[in-house]
Amino acid sequence: MKKKTIALAGNPNVGKSTVFNSLTGLKQHTGNWPGKTVTGAQGEFTYKDTEFLLVDLPGTYSLAATSMDEAVARDYICSGKADITLVVADGTCLERNLNLVLQVLSITKNVILCVNLLDEAKKKRITVDLDQLSDILNIPVIGMAARSKKGLDQLLEALWRFEPRPLEQETMNRDPVSQKEEDRTFCSEDQDHEDHLQEARSIYAQCVTEETGEPHAFDRKLDQIVTSRKFGFPIMLLLLGLVFWITIAGANYPSQWLTMFFAWLETQIREFFGFLSVPAVAESLVMDGIYKTLTWVISVMLPPMAIFFPLFTLLEDFGYLPRVAFNLDHAFKKCCAHGKQALTICMGFGCNACGVTGCRIIESPRERLIAILTNSFVPCNGRFPTLIAIITMFFVASFSFGSGAAACLLLTLVILLGIVMTLLVSKLLSHTILKGMPSSFILELPPYRCPKIGSVILRSILDRTLFVLGRAVVIAAPAGLLIWLLANITWNGSSILSHCTDFCDPFGRLLGIDGVIVMAFILGFPANEIVVPIMLMTYMAQGSLTDYDSLAQLQAILLDHGWTWQTALATMILCLFHFPCGTTCLTIKKETGSWKWTAAAFLLPTFVGILLCLILNGLWTLFT
Repeated sequence: MKKKTIALAGNPNVGKSTVFNSLTGLKQHTGNWPGKTVTGAQGEFTYKDTEFLLVDLPGTYSLAATSMDEAVARDYICSGKADITLVVADGTCLERNLNLVLQVLSITKNVILCVNLLDEAKKKRITVDLDQLSDILNIPVIGMAARSKKGLDQLLEALWRFEPRPLEQETMNRDPVSQKEEDRTFCSEDQDHEDHLQEARSIYAQCVTEETGEPHAFDRKLDQIVTSRKFGFPIMLLLLGLVFWITIAGANYPSQWLTMFFAWLETQIREFFGFLSVPAVAESLVMDGIYKTLTWVISVMLPPMAIFFPLFTLLEDFGYLPRVAFNLDHAFKKCCAHGKQALTICMGFGCNACGVTGCRIIESPRERLIAILTNSFVPCNGRFPTLIAIITMFFVASFSFGSGAAACLLLTLVILLGIVMTLLVSKLLSHTILKGMPSSFILELPPYRCPKIGSVILRSILDRTLFVLGRAVVIAAPAGLLIWLLANITWNGSSILSHCTDFCDPFGRLLGIDGVIVMAFILGFPANEIVVPIMLMTYMAQGSLTDYDSLAQLQAILLDHGWTWQTALATMILCLFHFPCGTTCLTIKKETGSWKWTAAAFLLPTFVGILLCLILNGLWTLFT
């Protein structure tokens, strides 16, 4: 069995990942490149008598290495580890993509060009002469529509038939050592590629026919609306509110179904424990501690993520998210931060851990660190249930229109407060411990495309939802054990949890809340979803996490224990601005490699939340 290694290269937004998935299926694994915080994927597949290892390089516009992504792609291509470099290009904007193709060809002739998105090109009345393009470049050129797998058989055949040329023949018998040195020099300098750009224009003119004068006219017209100063921000807020409304409305029923299922499963497990004569203490520890914590996190966290992440990915596939970064770029530039931070904020709405990981797209180390430190200023889906419940119980009643719309409106305003605070803290960091000027960056506004809904849902659930849920479950299990121990071990006639809440009470009163709420946030560090159950468990002096049947029942319990709208407002502020959850903190440590910056990310939002609560409570005391 022969073996070949393929490097998969290309610009961002050309369907490179779709080509990768089409070739490898599920036989793939991901991980960071050595010494880098850039994720790489490798996959294996077999065709006829050959085993292929496909290495998916980060998307890059150039080999000049102005970012970590470009450095990884450049170094791997220059290393000579790949037998074939498969470059994926976008058939709707081939001229821009040819610049990278020509740069790769200046290093190695073992190249196959895959012109993808020919179905989109056909819709825009763009025709690519693949044979002529192959003759000019002197390499195999395969046309594809990767989402529908058209052209996949031809690509597999081309990869199988291609015989890599030895280095000596490729460089026309020049000394391999000196040739490799030239390759490193080419790849390490920020060179002017004007010659490549001019050659790309010439090749494009010979091989591409545009039946209409402007094939991207629709995209330009739509961009005049969604990126305009007049309509850009209102459309962005409207879509944000719509996504939240769909998430809020859609997550209720699945959460109830999961809760009912886990309640039924709990009964079965307890009966099984009874059959085995498991001691009562051990049963309570497992079921009331670990089981209830895990099932609460899953039933509350899974449905919103399973709705939010696909919606987010649909907007991403449609091509709208880069427009969000474009709209917010000016605001972040004023704060000496990076416009791409807007994209990491959007990812943080689903999960702050994902948002922190997404900061890898920011090239500048200083601006990447600012984005990481401030990502938790926007609420993740784990905080949404608490915010929504408080808004509905204490603030929505004064609205005359539908409670769902009112809750969505108030939640959007709360999130806007988080975004504003993100900008303010980013500016503060940029003028103090992380001084510097904002870096320039190239932001491609990809063509608008109709998302492939089925693959989007599958990809978002597998790559994001289950990944984040898995991390949360790993942390929630030991947290459930700790909470059970605190609630069930007594000292001087009271549980340790009661002693802790009494100790925290004076500090809580300064913030306009009580010790129970303070302790609930502290114990909710592993997962934000368990904050409200811990409050109920403590208020009702029960030894396990407590659920509630309705918001009316929850409101009655809170009112009986002294809650007012001021308490609700302070709790909302702390829910919005407090330390990241355990999963996010571990991710921050992994991304920064520093406990110092992890501690800074922990303390920054906590300090802001405490300060705002102190100010509001002071004003309330002053005027009442």
